[in-house]
Amino acid sequence: MSHERKFYVPPSGPPQERPSPEIYQVMGEGNIFKMLEDFYLELEKSSIRHMFPQDMKEASKKTALFFVFLLGGPPLYHEKHGPPMMRKRHMPFVIDEEARQVWLNCFKLTLKASDVKYHFPPQHVDAFITFLERFSEWMVNTKGNGDK
Repeated sequence: MSHERKFYVPPSGPPQERPSPEIYQVMGEGNIFKMLEDFYLELEKSSIRHMFPQDMKEASKKTALFFVFLLGGPPLYHEKHGPPMMRKRHMPFVIDEEARQVWLNCFKLTLKASDVKYHFPPQHVDAFITFLERFSEWMVNTKGNGDK
């Protein structure tokens, strides 16, 4: 018996506001790449590791291209890979609320002492986390058994 996967679409839609471009101005490209590399080191230890490519360092670079633009830098991801369309790119993976929380927690761990590690402007951390919460909500494509 085959089960057809039912896709879930969050009612909130994609986040409308992007993080402050001041983040890129302060951090620069190198620190964003380092932050995403560290984030992927956290993901590598997580229960959602199976959703990512074998080479996590390379995968972190692709995501860093997206975050450079997201945080106010040049459109590096667009230039190399075309329009981000992140929800569409994530559809092959079953992303439920539990996976979302694991992803968010890995990012929150990475952001601890981010002002020292990556020169992340501390006044923008809370708003960035709020953005990540909304962004990750939009990536959820499957309702799990425990989801409301």
